Amino acid sequence: MTGRLERTVTYGILLLFAALSLTPVAGILSTAFGRQSSLDTGFSLPDGLNWANFADAWTRGHFGTYLSNSVLVAVAVVLVTSLLSLPAAYACGVMRFPGSGLLFYTFVLGLTLPQEALVVPLYFDLRYWQLTDTYWALILPQTAQSLAFGVFWMRSYFRSVPASVIEAARLDGASSWGTLWRVLVPMGRPAVSTLVVIVFMWTWNEFLMALVMVSDEAHRTVPLGLAFFQGQHSSETALLAAASVLIALPVVIVYVVLQRRFIEGMLTGAVKE
Repeated sequence: MTGRLERTVTYGILLLFAALSLTPVAGILSTAFGRQSSLDTGFSLPDGLNWANFADAWTRGHFGTYLSNSVLVAVAVVLVTSLLSLPAAYACGVMRFPGSGLLFYTFVLGLTLPQEALVVPLYFDLRYWQLTDTYWALILPQTAQSLAFGVFWMRSYFRSVPASVIEAARLDGASSWGTLWRVLVPMGRPAVSTLVVIVFMWTWNEFLMALVMVSDEAHRTVPLGLAFFQGQHSSETALLAAASVLIALPVVIVYVVLQRRFIEGMLTGAVKE
C-alpha cells in the first residue's frame, strides 16, 4: 500500500511539473493559430486553426533565408566540432604523452571564458581578416566555443570505456586511429548523439555572435531575424508567435529524432565491466 501511495504521489508531482512546463508552449501555439487582429497575449483556445499566420510570418519575415543560413551554420559547426572533438578527446583521455593533462585543462579553460569578454576583440580580429558579414564569422567562433565542451564531454566517455576493450583492439592489430573510429566511436553513439544535439541547440540559438559579426541581412540567422521581425511587428502577437514556432521547430525535430540516444548518453556511460 505504501509503495502504491508513493508511486501515486510521484506521478502526481511529475504531472504537475509537466503541466507547468507545457503551459507556455500551449500559450504560444494558441496565439500562433489565433487571429492576427487579436492583441490578447494570454492563453485562450483559438477559434480555428489559422495556418495562414505561418505563411504570412514566413513571407514577411524572410525566414526562408534566415533558416537556410542557420541550417548551414549549425550543420557546419556540429560537423567540425564533432570531427575535432573526437580525436582530441581520445588523445586526452586514452593516450599518454607529456603535457596531456595540461592540454586537456587548456580546453576546459575555454568553458570558463564568458562570450561577452571575447566578442569585441574577436570582432576586430575577424574584421582584420575581412571575415565579418560572412558565414565564417559565425562558424569559426562558435566551433571554437563548442570545441571546449566537445573535448570535455567525449573525454569523459573515453575514460569510462573498459581498458580491456582498447587492449583487445590493439591485440587485433588496430592502430590508435583505427581503435578510435572503428571501435570507440560506434560504441559511443549515445555520447556522440548527445554532443550533436547540445551543440546544434547552442549554435541554433546563438544571438550575440550573430548580432555583432553580421550586419548584412543576407547572412542573418533565425534568432537575429526574429529580433528584427519583432521590432517591426511588435503589436502583431499572432505573427510573432507563428515566427517563434517556425524557428523552434528544427530544434524540436532534431531532439525528437535523437531523443533516445540523447537520453541514453545523458544517463548512461559506456560499456561497464
